[in-house]
Amino acid sequence: MNGVALRILLGDRAKYVGLIFGIAFSTMLMSNQTSIFVGLMLRTANQILDAREADIWVMDPCVDYVDEIEPMTDTQLGRVRGVDGVDWAVPFFKGLTVAHTRDGILQQVILLGVDDATLTGVTPRLALGSVENLKQPDAMIIDRAGYQFMWPGEEPGLGKVLELNDHRAVIVGISDASAPFTTYPIVYTKYSSALNYIGRTRKQMSFVLVHTRPQVDPHVLAQRISAETGLKALTWSDFALATIGYYLKRTGIPVNFGITVALGFIVGAAVVGQTFYIFVIENLRQFGALKAMGVANGTILRMVLLQAIVVAGIGYAVGIGLCAGFFEITSRISINLRGFELPWQVAAGTACAILVIIVIASFLSIRKVMVVDPAIVFRG
Repeated sequence: MNGVALRILLGDRAKYVGLIFGIAFSTMLMSNQTSIFVGLMLRTANQILDAREADIWVMDPCVDYVDEIEPMTDTQLGRVRGVDGVDWAVPFFKGLTVAHTRDGILQQVILLGVDDATLTGVTPRLALGSVENLKQPDAMIIDRAGYQFMWPGEEPGLGKVLELNDHRAVIVGISDASAPFTTYPIVYTKYSSALNYIGRTRKQMSFVLVHTRPQVDPHVLAQRISAETGLKALTWSDFALATIGYYLKRTGIPVNFGITVALGFIVGAAVVGQTFYIFVIENLRQFGALKAMGVANGTILRMVLLQAIVVAGIGYAVGIGLCAGFFEITSRISINLRGFELPWQVAAGTACAILVIIVIASFLSIRKVMVVDPAIVFRG
């Protein structure tokens, strides 16, 4: 009977292709938009995710996310270091400033100042140079995308000179830093150099990065730091989630992407449901003939479900393949589109959504088949 069900399905090529196209389009739209949404949200916390040496981020109690900075005095660093369970704690600076090249190109950049001694906070993925190069005078590391902004059309190389607030900086490394939410270049320098570029004030330390001692729970230590210093202390994962949550609450991104994903689901359900229903109605005579030959309703039910599963499986495979291919191609076209990919969680979630769509599409059709009169075969 399975072979008969497949022959009935393949007999009407137009509707067969239409069903697959409907499922593939719905799969592509839902998985593509959901993946882009996930990628955008991860970009909001890219500096946190790159500085994975730190277990805990310590900040002013008023800070809600990584781009909202209330500077602290350097004395707070000593207080954090004095908390039991802290292995090491280092200062971290984050700010925005304007850099320009000798060719006259201006660009706002994300300036990150890392501890002079340990250089903690620099992404370990360097395309050119070494993190240790930052210990040189006036040294700076820039991300690959930022290099292309500052020197368009040139191959990445070391030795280029930038100026920040009348201070000279030399590029000693090219990093593969995660893409930021904005398209600003990301530059790393020593903490002391960052303060010189920005200008020294009474409060200048953005964060304190903390590493826990062995066998110490980071969540417990974060609570201890908060209790003893009065500062906010969050594990890197909690801080990343807080940053993502801020953008979810304060921007229209979730609503816009949610509407698109919902439309993909609704359009897929409507198109596939209608097409599959018409397909079954037009083949009622075949199902009636099978009933007239003594085929039980249970067997008929399995045949219809097999047709639905085959269509859903092929359509899903085509759609998810197109989505994966889209991200592979776009990531090679522009470095600004790096980081967008198809997570397996999105692929699995889309598969569940397609399963729901095909169940909805099959429901009315199955009922029509179950009540079909075998005598329909003999009617004109």
